[in-house]
Amino acid sequence: MKKLIIPAVAMIAVCALSGCTRTSYAIHTVDGRTIISDGKPKQTDAGLVGYTDANGIKQQINKSEVKVVTEIPNS
Repeated sequence: MKKLIIPAVAMIAVCALSGCTRTSYAIHTVDGRTIISDGKPKQTDAGLVGYTDANGIKQQINKSEVKVVTEIPNS
């Protein structure tokens, strides 16, 4: 009985964890560019918008260059 419970619990844990994905956001700029952010961008006190790009590198853009930020729905 114990031999069946451990693999079943492991499979449930793997299935549950694989469904957890991070939300992406599209940052649309006033000059027409679209930047994809991994996770929600954060505004700083210095007037910048900080985000992590698709390659995992932390970036910043001036808030005055940002037109709108929209959430990209998960498929």
